Amino acid sequence: MLAPGSKAPDFSLSSKVEEGLRHVTLAEHTARGPVVLLFFPMAFTGVCTEEMCSVSQGLDSYRDAGATVLAISGDNPFAQEAWAKKEKITLPLLSDYDHRVAREYGVAYESFLPQFHLGMGGVAKRAAFVIDRAGIIRHAQSDEDPKKLPDFGAVQKAVAELGK
Repeated sequence: MLAPGSKAPDFSLSSKVEEGLRHVTLAEHTARGPVVLLFFPMAFTGVCTEEMCSVSQGLDSYRDAGATVLAISGDNPFAQEAWAKKEKITLPLLSDYDHRVAREYGVAYESFLPQFHLGMGGVAKRAAFVIDRAGIIRHAQSDEDPKKLPDFGAVQKAVAELGK
């Protein structure tokens, strides 16, 4: 996993919005302020739904601190849109369909849920990064356990420190 102090790799990923597909880059958001970048394994799963719904409900606290929250998974953008509508998820969901960005950030499973023999390498681990305006990672956390949520208190603290 990329460590604090590392340069965050820029990316251009698709997000499905009402108007159609939109390409989102990290650079366009860091130019405006800090970015909280969340990786999650899969749409339509229990823990991911819990996490994204909780973050959606708390978006104002990030916005008040001047930060943008973006979430990335390997799901296609149409599935992400359907899930977001169903669950009322309001943060931007970005499709890393080929798992390139998860690999660049060092948060891709070699084999996701190997006990089920699904052959799903590259699926994103649950991870959180706080990236400053210069594109430098200031906070990073990831866990091998897909059921373990990030420490959002630590994420919010890292965002607050960037506002000082």
